[in-house]
Amino acid sequence: MHLGALFIASHVLTSGSVRETARRFQLSPSTVSTAIHNLETELAMKLTERASGELATLIASGRVLEGLEPIMAAIAELGQWAGHDGSAAGINEAWASRIPVKIVTMERFLEVADQGSINRAARRLRLGQPQLSLQLANLEKFLGHRLFERQAQGSVLTEEGRRAYQIFMAISQAWNDLKSSADERYRRTARSLRIGSIIPTGSESWVARCLGTLVSEWNARRNNNAISLVSMTADDLREALKSGRIDVAILDSVFGLENFRHRELLQTDMVVIAPPDSTETSVADLVAGHPICMPSPRTGLGHAAMAFSYERAPNWRLRGQDITAADSLPVIVDLVANHGYVSFLGRVSAMPIADKVRIVDLDEHLPMSYHVAFNHRKAAADACTVIIEVAARITSETVARTIRPTDAGARETAA
Repeated sequence: MHLGALFIASHVLTSGSVRETARRFQLSPSTVSTAIHNLETELAMKLTERASGELATLIASGRVLEGLEPIMAAIAELGQWAGHDGSAAGINEAWASRIPVKIVTMERFLEVADQGSINRAARRLRLGQPQLSLQLANLEKFLGHRLFERQAQGSVLTEEGRRAYQIFMAISQAWNDLKSSADERYRRTARSLRIGSIIPTGSESWVARCLGTLVSEWNARRNNNAISLVSMTADDLREALKSGRIDVAILDSVFGLENFRHRELLQTDMVVIAPPDSTETSVADLVAGHPICMPSPRTGLGHAAMAFSYERAPNWRLRGQDITAADSLPVIVDLVANHGYVSFLGRVSAMPIADKVRIVDLDEHLPMSYHVAFNHRKAAADACTVIIEVAARITSETVARTIRPTDAGARETAA
């Protein structure tokens, strides 16, 4: 990491703007974006995110800014010493944002100073002596000061070298403090088993109960890998699994799982959920008499519902534009239970909320299946097995009702 990049990133976190920082330092926005990205990579921490085209700094950025304060103070002192101090406003920002010196180079300078010999330092650093000498020469050239006196018995710091030692030591210590926190996050991440799931309908849903039981049983077995949970849409789950951000994914669609290891979790069929005081008995009448809310096609459930609406729905209104899309199942359930909407769910998800909504069968059986996908980690495969066992226990009664879709009496009882 270059000192200039740290200076740029610090200003982005302070101002909350890539473009303002680029204008202020007369840099390209891509250069500024790269600086903040490199800092996030070095610290294994997300500090910013894009929201509606604007940059938003996250809570973690405040702690990082505090950790960067000693480095910013050292850069200001370095600029003053090297003759690049600014006006009354302080440091010469254009110079500071372009400092090419890497922190690793400063730490190598410190090693030479501590060893009193370029040769000894090179051996300890496992570098070639000519390479290390060249780096020190370039550092002296940039600062405009001679840092070492080369003597027969080794290299001795000059007066300017001693000042550089104090500045570089402050930078190194502050950076190592920031990095030590990052290293611990790396270790936690390596130990953690990250599990993503489709968004549960609520705390009573089979998904929520399944994950709760998984955590309880996993920890009771004293597994070395701590579990980390997150819920998102099926589309996002596939992307997260592909990028390695999660290890296991519970999805309501098999679409896009060809490149992942995956197993079927359970089978069910799609139903309509309607307001508890509704009286319509057919899907067509429910659709005609109530507003509609359903998950977007980014979810497996939403994709299946949209496919049903276009291919099978007898009422053209279901194909219209007056459908509210919401990727929050708890919100959808509330709209149905309390605000007169109708929606679609898998029967296994609708059963636990049968006291809040009416469950109405489709005129034509539409099968659905839930799957669990996982990566190459053994812990992920182990968790997958536990999830399947837990889901089978929790949903055994529901599954027994849904695996016989032709049994209308069983489906009427379930409804």
